[in-house]
Amino acid sequence: MESPERYPVVLHVNGSTHRIEVEAWVTLLDLLRERLHLTGSKKGCDHGQCGACTVLVEGRRINACLTLAVMQDGRSVTTVEGLARDGELHPLQQAFIRHDAFQCGYCTPGQICSAVGLLAEGRARTVADVRELMSGNICRCGAYPQIVEAVRQAARIAPDPLEKAPL
Repeated sequence: MESPERYPVVLHVNGSTHRIEVEAWVTLLDLLRERLHLTGSKKGCDHGQCGACTVLVEGRRINACLTLAVMQDGRSVTTVEGLARDGELHPLQQAFIRHDAFQCGYCTPGQICSAVGLLAEGRARTVADVRELMSGNICRCGAYPQIVEAVRQAARIAPDPLEKAPL
């Protein structure tokens, strides 16, 4: 039996260039986890419905389980592992810790990458915007109030006066 055809892909992941040959059906998520051993991005639903696999491609949020690695050839990818700089956590990582915005932690890398992309988009101006624009990232533990508060604080969005103050 003949081996499946492989295609050369060059990805710039977290500041490092990787030249890899992949089969046509390999998703970006599987390449990151299985070949580059960057396991921060999680495989939750594998259908783009939970957001656990969210990474940044060219600074934009993307569900890594829904895109093929060959489609991202030549692009820059940032995973949760690539957000810290010079030993310092990204401000959103710090905000998630400060606000205890995780419980089991499974969704946290996707939540943080999504929030970083959200802030870069510049569309979140209110707490309601944060909720709506982060709605593609599901937290099965229900840490939404803390997640929203962490993103709100990192984005310097005024608190919603109609909501209870966070504990």
